[in-house]
Amino acid sequence: MSKIDELIKKYCPNGVEWDTLENIFYIKNGYTPSKAKQEYWINGTIPWFRMEDIRKNGRILSDSIQHITPEAVKDSGLFSANSIIMATTATIGEHALLIADSLANQRFTFLTPKVNRPNDINMKFFYYYGFVLGEWCKNNTNISGFASVDMAKFKKVKIPIPPQEVQNEIVRILDKFTELETELETELEARKKQYEYYRNQLLYLSQSVSYKFLSQIVDFMNGKAHEKNIDTEGDFVIVNSKFVSADGRIRKHSNTQICPVFKNDILMVMSDLPNGKALAKCFYVDEDKRYTLNQRICSLTVKNKNEMNSRFLFYILSRNKQLLRYDNGVDQTNLRKDDILKIIVPVPVPAEQKRIVAILDKFDKLVCDISEGLPAEINARHKQYEYYRDRLLTFKEV
Repeated sequence: MSKIDELIKKYCPNGVEWDTLENIFYIKNGYTPSKAKQEYWINGTIPWFRMEDIRKNGRILSDSIQHITPEAVKDSGLFSANSIIMATTATIGEHALLIADSLANQRFTFLTPKVNRPNDINMKFFYYYGFVLGEWCKNNTNISGFASVDMAKFKKVKIPIPPQEVQNEIVRILDKFTELETELETELEARKKQYEYYRNQLLYLSQSVSYKFLSQIVDFMNGKAHEKNIDTEGDFVIVNSKFVSADGRIRKHSNTQICPVFKNDILMVMSDLPNGKALAKCFYVDEDKRYTLNQRICSLTVKNKNEMNSRFLFYILSRNKQLLRYDNGVDQTNLRKDDILKIIVPVPVPAEQKRIVAILDKFDKLVCDISEGLPAEINARHKQYEYYRDRLLTFKEV
């Protein structure tokens, strides 16, 4: 930060230039070539980006999951490398920096630097400023019908353009923060794989163990929609798929516990995108009067706790292969009540269940607990990163 202060004092002591998006960028929407025309898709080589690319591969993208052929490209041509895509409908505010000539679907608006201003802006700097712009987009949507950003206002949004020396130093600092976060995330993924290996080893039980249908072991309850009950100051955490897939790190709150769950209940995600990582993932309820269950999440309550340890069953059920087989990799998967209750689970003696739980709880705390282990360190780093990012991207106008 001291070097940034020196650069600002040297190059822009009285503030920096601000200008509108429409003066700096060509602003155009992406599109989806006709799916009915196979010649647009078969053996395609041109990147065509969707939200799925950001979810799977991050925010700086050189290639896409799906590709199109040259025949699918309109006369206006491809969008050039070093363009930003910003989601202005559906998942509003998500953005990425594309480092290849490409197209994207209609959810995205492309921001491509105008040819008369090639030296004004380091696109990596604007990629970081995209987090600020993304928040603006979320707060300026047309609510009637399908949610979308007010594009007339969007084009008039003013952004800071500090001198290149300042932009480059900000990019260097934020790149370093990103690198540190990536290293921690990589280590966490390695730990998760190790944890999964040992979990599978421990849960591979001999044929002498008795087995039962899940319907014999638990009572089932489906969640309810909470769209009208979201309240940032609410006392109750809404258990939705994002909450479960992020191990509790992404939260929404409700002012009403419209679908209560209780301590030792097991909550399971019933719906996910093709090849997603949330389907059948489970969350273990650790206290009463804390959580409320959203739609497409079910609650499973053990009937006889003398026979089945709820925590042991949680480990058995989370991402259970008997349920993952319903994901065909093409369509969104929606598990039904009967799909879940007809799976077969082992029922070892209580002492063996307790032994396995004690081992797996130690691994789980290391890789999932947001108050301890690697998730806690990642969370602290991310908050530090956001704090400095907000400071570095705040400028007074000259």
